[in-house]
Amino acid sequence: MANQINASHILVKTETEAKTAYYDVTHGKDFGEVAQTISQCPSKKNGGNLGWFRKGQMVKEFEQAAFAMEKGEISKPVQTQFGWHIIKVEDTK
Repeated sequence: MANQINASHILVKTETEAKTAYYDVTHGKDFGEVAQTISQCPSKKNGGNLGWFRKGQMVKEFEQAAFAMEKGEISKPVQTQFGWHIIKVEDTK
């Protein structure tokens, strides 16, 4: 199991927006480009990349989803206090 994850995400306000983003990135659209276009997180300028993080650094729902994924995997929409996320695990170590 990974001790650290490098992940990107797309953060939107509604479940509908999240489902649309999930569809787009799982049907050929570039994750980073979608993040730059619609994400409401400042990380959007980096294509949604959040850099490396360990357990305990992110909100529980986000962390549970991210640490359950494999490198290259894209999550279905995950709801947190900040909104709806689509998460992509870029790398693990």
